Amino acid sequence: MQQPTPRAAGPSGAVRGWLDALAVVLAGLVAMAAVAALGLWLAGADDLPEGGFPPVLAATMALAVGGSVQLDGAAGGFAAVDAGVTAMPLTVSVVGAVAMAEVFLRQLRFRAVAGGGELLGRIARTVLLWLLALVLITVVAKHTFTVPLGGSLAQTIGNALGLTPQVGFHAEAATTIGIGLAWLLLVLAAVFAVSRRAPLPGALLRYQLAVRPPAFALWAVLLAYLAIGAVVGVVTAIVHGNARQTLAVVLLALPDLAWLAFGLGLGAQWQGRLTGALGLPVPRPLSSVLRAPNGQQATVDLGTLADHDPRSWWLLPVAAVLLLAAAFLAAHRSPRTVRLWQHAVRFALATAVTVLLVGLWTRVDADYGLSVLGVGLGQGGLADLLGTVLGGSNPLAGLGSGSLTLRPVLWTAVPLAAGWGLVTGALGALLAARFRHLGEVPEAGAGTGAEAGR
Repeated sequence: MQQPTPRAAGPSGAVRGWLDALAVVLAGLVAMAAVAALGLWLAGADDLPEGGFPPVLAATMALAVGGSVQLDGAAGGFAAVDAGVTAMPLTVSVVGAVAMAEVFLRQLRFRAVAGGGELLGRIARTVLLWLLALVLITVVAKHTFTVPLGGSLAQTIGNALGLTPQVGFHAEAATTIGIGLAWLLLVLAAVFAVSRRAPLPGALLRYQLAVRPPAFALWAVLLAYLAIGAVVGVVTAIVHGNARQTLAVVLLALPDLAWLAFGLGLGAQWQGRLTGALGLPVPRPLSSVLRAPNGQQATVDLGTLADHDPRSWWLLPVAAVLLLAAAFLAAHRSPRTVRLWQHAVRFALATAVTVLLVGLWTRVDADYGLSVLGVGLGQGGLADLLGTVLGGSNPLAGLGSGSLTLRPVLWTAVPLAAGWGLVTGALGALLAARFRHLGEVPEAGAGTGAEAGR
């Protein structure tokens, strides 16, 4: 009598696939929440009243995947607050992306080729669970704070005017879910473009040698800027003694500043302005440039930054050296059969795409305004009077209006980056020609003298 074939222990293939997708999503959420929570704690958000910390944490995660947060509030029918923030805390984004990529790759380790259907299935399951996570983040990222009126006189005036001050925020569902989905797809695309550990379908294997070396090299450049920025942050914390605030910036917005420095070092420009007192972590030279007279639009580049801090010129040689090193790395990881002009063109395209993404990621739009009976208020005057009535310790005290905008000039930044990539790509290929390329096997006749005499 034939014995039945024993079944393998563990979950079935379908269940296993869902568990793998769940592991990827959970890895990203846990990593993002941990970094965001620590950064917010260092920034003092743990003192928020009325259980406000979890919603603020969820809002930070929504911003980290490209969403937007709307701030609003009201004081009865007398005053209203209108505000919005669209800015990515890129430290949270990068940590979440790296965690998801690592778990995704570990599930595919020890494989050089994977079927297209299998990969699409893995991606589809991960996308579905990620969409559910984004919905949950959007639901949690909503809170309203009741602002207490200070003193008996303020309470009497507030009751007479019908003032019930409230300040709140909520993550906008459309942008958080839509752009958050695009963020995940970009992360997965970067995994296959950068990592050699990511197996590809047989039909795409021919493209990996053209894409992966320059993509990996540019990713190394971005990591190098993060390392430099982290060192600068630690030194700043030690020298200036504001360790908690500085570390909060590092844990929330280090890539925002470091990668902005990369683009500026290549000669790219950003335009924007800063009015009012938003209290956002903006370096002093950048803040000085953005605070143009009469709230006019300002251009941020090496020249305008150097007018306020001559050390800004160092961004140029740092960018040139790191980009040349990346070009050498890309050529070193490519077969020797690749021609010099091919190295140059591929590296130019990779550099242009990198600067395009950096520009989109470092875009900032943050503004708020206080209106009384429909009339907008600036700093001082009636705004300060209302702040005094409400009490100096509450969120509406002294609130007028302000904004911070920072947008890249992509139509010049991208071609400029491509030119840098073309030149450094050619130079890197010339330098790499003197060295053995990665994975290259010496020719049969290149042995020792004793072997040649046999």
